[in-house]
This record gives sequence, structure tokens and C-alpha cells, in this order.
Amino acid sequence: MPGLTNWKPGRWITAKRIGFVSTRFAGTDGVSLESAKWAAVLGREGHFCAWYAGRTDQPAACSLCVPEAFFGHPENLWINERIWGRTARDPLVTRRITALADYLKSTLYRFVEQFDLKALIFENVLSIPMHVPLGVAVTHFMAETHIPAIAHHHDFYWERMRYSVNAVNDILDMAFPCRDPELQHVVINQQAQEDLARRKGAPAVIVPNVFDFESPPPAADAYTADIRTELGLAPDDVLILQPTRVVPRKGIEHAVNLVRQLGGPRYKLVVSHEAGDEGLEYRDMLSDYAQRSGVDLRFFATRVSDVRHLNREGRKVYTLWDLYPHAALVTYPSLYEGFGNAFLEAIYFKVPLLVNRYAIFHRDIEPKGFRVITMDGYLSRQNVEEVRRVLESPALRQSIADHNYRIAERYYSYGELRRCLRTLLLTIESQTAP
Repeated sequence: MPGLTNWKPGRWITAKRIGFVSTRFAGTDGVSLESAKWAAVLGREGHFCAWYAGRTDQPAACSLCVPEAFFGHPENLWINERIWGRTARDPLVTRRITALADYLKSTLYRFVEQFDLKALIFENVLSIPMHVPLGVAVTHFMAETHIPAIAHHHDFYWERMRYSVNAVNDILDMAFPCRDPELQHVVINQQAQEDLARRKGAPAVIVPNVFDFESPPPAADAYTADIRTELGLAPDDVLILQPTRVVPRKGIEHAVNLVRQLGGPRYKLVVSHEAGDEGLEYRDMLSDYAQRSGVDLRFFATRVSDVRHLNREGRKVYTLWDLYPHAALVTYPSLYEGFGNAFLEAIYFKVPLLVNRYAIFHRDIEPKGFRVITMDGYLSRQNVEEVRRVLESPALRQSIADHNYRIAERYYSYGELRRCLRTLLLTIESQTAP
């Protein structure tokens, strides 16, 4: 096992060189996006950030890409097929988990030494067991080094039905998350904080997801001048945006029902993202429901990506941020969310929202005082009339947008994240002072 040069546990200077660790830092998934925000704030504070993942779009000069750390690596997929949905595992599975974990642990040593890191931030690798060997590797690495670290938990395995029947309860107890004394736990909502304390006896700090409300959103530019035409919209059409993946927990049928009750051909419902890895049945159901209801539903996922570019046919591919300035309303009727990034994005681009009062919104976000149209599990006649008033009054839309932006700037800005990160790093300082 490789060692760390001049390794002296407990003798750390100010945490200026910080490493992020996950299975993937690429694309527009929530973990990648929030990690980038943390890194941006840390960078503005003068810290150096390096990246460890199985897939990463970070520059090679500050990243270590270890393909075996990706949750979609063939070896990890082989393991996952044999540990979920059953209650016993073959000894061969145990040996292969251990072997891969040992290899990944050696790469963590290499990562820390290569970039001379003084602290680590584990992004969801100790929370969701998509890559069990990596969680074991991190747990053993922490036990051997006691390097100061933060475990940033976006969601936990006990929140997902797919992990409820498994053959790795012993590993879940040990590593998801581990309870090393040098590890600080960070969660994104109150429910997660309480669940972690009750299930694992581990205290956690709440750091909500944030947006750069200190900087105004980018204005529409020449690249997006034709986006309404590409969507097939007429000049007087009203774009209602569902800025999520097409999965059942997003409750998109409520958005279809809203457009049905609004009536009239001017209202177009546009869904920005793909169906993801949960199959196409839900997407097909939505298409059938919209057709039967006379709703103009448009899936635009093939023309939306994380970066602007031209596709193989030479047609423009846009980003989600290109869509928001053209939306008159954002629908967010989710049944469950760990936090709600799309909610903050809509506030950032000053678009009014229809929101289902999912548990985290009701408990963590709504008390802040946002002005949004809220539904309680079903779309009421009052909800529809509120939406109609907002859509028909530019002055009301502007008043709501300005109010919401001020609230978000206070509670969910980079400034709030900066304060939280400074507190976490000061704790590391106190732990490692001579």
C-alpha cells in the first residue's frame, strides 16, 4: 500500500488544498452541479480544489480520473446485480467487493499525495450505495489516515426503495456513512439531519443547495434568438416549462392537467429533460394522457444539453438556462425532492412557479416566505385561477419575481454557502491545530 509523503496525522495547516471525491463529476446531475458551486466558492476564498472520480469533465491538471470509481463500470455493475433485491451474497461477491475497494483505496492515497491535499470532501459516496466498493474504500482510507474531511450527503439509501432489500446490510452499517471522528457530516435538509442522527448517531450541519444570486442571470443572446421557433411556438404562444427529468416522482401529469384546465391552444407544455434510467413507460403514459386531454406537450430533451453545441444534423443544442428566459411559468409538481434545484433556478431567472408542497419544500423552503402557487397533492380550481391571473398580468409576475429573488438572495446565495464553508473549515482548523 502506498504511503503519504511526510504524513503526520493531526498536524495540518490551514486547509488550502481540498479534494472532491465522487463516482462522477460530469454533466448536470445534482451532485456535480452542487459540487461545482462549492468549488467555486472555495476558489474565490483562495483554496485549491482537485477532483477524484470515475468520470470527470474537470481539467486534467487538477483531477484524477479512475475509471473503476464510476458507478457504471462493469465490475461495479456485476457487483450490483448480486447484492440488490436479495438477502444473501456469495463469497465471491464479498471477495470482489474487497478487491475493488483495496484498489480504489490505493488510488485515494495517490490522489491525496499527487495534489498535496489537506482535506477531502466526499460527495454522496458515503450516502447512496451506487458504488459499494468505493464507499468501503473511503471508509478504510479514513480509518487509516484520519485526514480531515466533509461528507456532503445529498440523499441517503434508506430514502430509496431499490436499496431496501439487499445483501450488504453489514457494509451499509459500516460505510454509508462511516463515522470517523475526523469526518464532518453535511446534509441539505432538516429531515436528513434528523434521520442521520436517529439511524447512525451522527450529528450533521444543514447546508442547503444554493445559487449565485449575487450575480444576475445571463440575458438572452443571439444564440437563443430562434429558440421559440425551434420549439415550434407561435409569437403569442405561452411557454409553460417543466424543467425536470421524466420520472414518476416529478408528478408531470399535474402539469398536463394544468394546461388542460387553462384551455386554449396558446398554452404549450415543454419538458426539458429525458426519461433517464427508469424506463419509458411514464413518458409514454404522459404522451397518451396529453393527447387524450388535448394538451400540446413537447419533449425537448434531444435539443437540451449541459453545453451549447451543434448536433450531427447541424442543429443547435441549447442549455436548460437558455429555456428559462422564454418561460411564462415553471411547473414543479414533484411528489418528492431532496431539496429542489429547479425551484431555485426558476427563482434565479425570475419565473413564477406552481409547486406541489412536497415534504422538504413544506418544511425547509416554504417558511422563508416565497410567493408561489402551491398545490397539496392535487390541482385545485383555485390553483388554476391563480396561474391564470399570473399569466395574464405582467406586473404581477414582475412583483412576484422580484420578491422571490430577494428572499432567495438572503437564504440560498453563495454568500450563505461561503459562511457555512468557513465554519466547516474552521472546525477542521481547530481539530488539526498543533
